Amino acid sequence: MTISATHVSLLAAFFSLSLAACDAKTQASAPAQQPKPVEVSVVTVEKQAVPITVELPGRTSAFRISEVRPQVTGIVKKRLFEEGSVVAAGQTLYLIDAAPYEASLASARAEAQRAEATLAAARAKAERYNRLVTVDAVSRQNHDDAIAALKQGEAQVAAAKAAVEAAAINLAYTTVKSPISGRIGKSAITEGALVTANQAAALAVVQQLDPIYVDVTQAAADLIRMRKDIAEGRLTATADHAPVTLLIGEEVYARTGTLKFSDVTVDQGTGTVQLRAVFPNENGVLLPGLFVKARIEQGSRQDAFLVPQRAVARAADGKPLVWVVGEDDKVSPRPVEIERVLGNDWLISAGLKDGERIVVEGFQKIRPGSQVTAAPKAQKVAGGPSAEASRTR
Repeated sequence: MTISATHVSLLAAFFSLSLAACDAKTQASAPAQQPKPVEVSVVTVEKQAVPITVELPGRTSAFRISEVRPQVTGIVKKRLFEEGSVVAAGQTLYLIDAAPYEASLASARAEAQRAEATLAAARAKAERYNRLVTVDAVSRQNHDDAIAALKQGEAQVAAAKAAVEAAAINLAYTTVKSPISGRIGKSAITEGALVTANQAAALAVVQQLDPIYVDVTQAAADLIRMRKDIAEGRLTATADHAPVTLLIGEEVYARTGTLKFSDVTVDQGTGTVQLRAVFPNENGVLLPGLFVKARIEQGSRQDAFLVPQRAVARAADGKPLVWVVGEDDKVSPRPVEIERVLGNDWLISAGLKDGERIVVEGFQKIRPGSQVTAAPKAQKVAGGPSAEASRTR
């Protein structure tokens, strides 16, 4: 019997439909495969006391500055210091020609001697008239004149002594001394220069650099907010003279300073308040005018949560959230409130509970309700270097 091509096509189609039906039945009877859990890394958040520090820009300034000026007029005879050296308080820096002032002192002393001689004669006459007037040997007028002459002589002696003292002071001023101990800068004059009393230009400048001031600026709004947090109990204030760490470029200064005071006036141009810290500077590493950064510990936040920055994602509306791993190892997004950044961590003020696990790595592959395999990181979120760091203003 001959089979036509039409019959062959019909038979092939029949067998194809049969095979498809068998495959569908086999797939329907097979159990559905569960998706594999996503591997993620987590950290456990814990409440802790976090020191709140701020990193503020500032400049160094000398602890004390003295501009050395002459107090008498004359020719500078000698300069007795080396520029850039350390001088002591009372050390002689310049010698001014003293000859005119020595002569003035000698003249004042001679005038004082003459006044004392005149006074001696007036006193003897007054004493004699005091005896004679009682027996009417001299007139009352002569007696009164003698008493007046005595008082005049006493006044002349007092004036002469004051002139001697003034001349001696001027003579002493020909030796120009350092008012304070410190490092002296360059000299503005040389030997042979004429200087005048109380001139505007300083002969030299002495600066005390140990200790040294560091003046920093902080936004007034931040300072007000910090004081409000302290008043409402959200922040525990640091004790008086808060510790300050200094950064010179990327290097940390070896010595720790203390915060002395904050100014009471806000700069109208910048809206900032000036803070002043004091640092030891025995080796003279810090020089006046150096740009630095100061980390100031302004308080401590109790019951705070620190979360690595990479663990915080953003929702569609831009609000921060973290992925929390539940007891059933399923993840869910949790909105949180960020207060500030501390080093590589966020300080979370609301949205977390003590002991919860949050995803740090791998949250890009998860969705709400995803089953995960949570591998803890080597370190938990804790204080340490990140808590001590601070945002740069």
